[in-house]
Amino acid sequence: MIPRYSPPEMAALFSDEARLGCWLEVELLALEAAAELGAVPKEHASAARQHAPVVDRAFVDAVNAREQVTDHDVAAFVDVVQAAIGPPAGPFVHHGLTSSDVVDTALALTLTRACDLLLSASDAFVGALKERAIEHAGTVEVGRTHGMHAEPTTFGVKLALFCLQADRDRARLRRAREAVAVGKLSGAVGTYSNIDPGIEARVCAALGLRPVPASQVLARDRHAEFLYATAAVGATIEALATELRHLQRSEVAETEEPFAEGQKGSSAMPHKRNPITSERLVGLARVLRGYLVAGMEDVALWHERDISHSSVERIVLPDASMLAYYALNRATRLVKGLVVRTERMRENLLEGSLGLVFSQPVLLALVNAELSRDAAYRIVQRDARQAFERREAFRDVLARDHELRAALGERAEHVLDEAFDLDRALRHAHRTIDALKEVEA
Repeated sequence: MIPRYSPPEMAALFSDEARLGCWLEVELLALEAAAELGAVPKEHASAARQHAPVVDRAFVDAVNAREQVTDHDVAAFVDVVQAAIGPPAGPFVHHGLTSSDVVDTALALTLTRACDLLLSASDAFVGALKERAIEHAGTVEVGRTHGMHAEPTTFGVKLALFCLQADRDRARLRRAREAVAVGKLSGAVGTYSNIDPGIEARVCAALGLRPVPASQVLARDRHAEFLYATAAVGATIEALATELRHLQRSEVAETEEPFAEGQKGSSAMPHKRNPITSERLVGLARVLRGYLVAGMEDVALWHERDISHSSVERIVLPDASMLAYYALNRATRLVKGLVVRTERMRENLLEGSLGLVFSQPVLLALVNAELSRDAAYRIVQRDARQAFERREAFRDVLARDHELRAALGERAEHVLDEAFDLDRALRHAHRTIDALKEVEA
């Protein structure tokens, strides 16, 4: 992943040093477990731990150099580790193991740590959405369907729905962590032919993983589930970012991304304040979805294993982790710093819509007055079109409509007052806000 989208704490998990460090820990734990079970001398396990190499840049370079000879990364790693430890303990490193025992178990450890960072970032994102939703529970705004004015809502309701979705993403991340927090040290085809199952149990327990049945590799539906969780995070952030992009358009001007001192919106037009963060997040969500496709392709492997998944995972698992983490952090900053133009929201709702957002209660009032639904619909539709084309208040057009007044009788004014009552329209909106009580933040 390019540095621009690589948060240091997440990138560190996928560095060469961290990867080989996890491999080494698996190897040493396996040797220690074998010693506990009497499969190798205990002094060899102690010596291996004592003389184990420091996994630094020099170690990584040594492994890479050896791989030029072996053309096998794990074999190169084992050669360098054994040489560093020396005899008689060195030859017992990787005793009874196959490459995937080490690689898959170490990768599981890395992914659980990545999930922990993602969950922490998800907590912050959910918390920011919940806080702003409650803050704007009563901030009235026009609801839009198909990009067109529909009926009144509140900005708090809008944010609350995003919060609830982000909370579901958080639950998916928790499930993904459980799915990938597994290990296997069961040998070449998973039958423990040359390794005691107790070694697997001890190593996994030491790493906080759960041992599971496997072929030579862990089943890749687990990794696909992790990639789905990151893609779902991206999709939610994309949905939010798309909404905020629309609301920041000059013609709408209801929200605005935070704009820092000294920031420039355009190299050519000084007046511009563009929704660049939202646009960036939308783009990153597309990439995350692409990684999911690659992960699904990795599920079907030949027989007990092949390595067609390996090259894919070297790219998509680190990159998906970093992009999802970056997106969560940026989205949280966006929500926290979002400028909400409450007066503009009210203006767009009441004046900008000409009152057309109250067409449905008028329709229902006419139906209640025993007009057929189609007849009632035609009256309201005709008056709404007239108000729109003449840029006249919808309420005034309705008040002059003789057919409507005849249908409603002497209660016409009262019925129209009630139909255009904003408080009536939003009297149940609190139900969505109330649902946030169940959201941990």
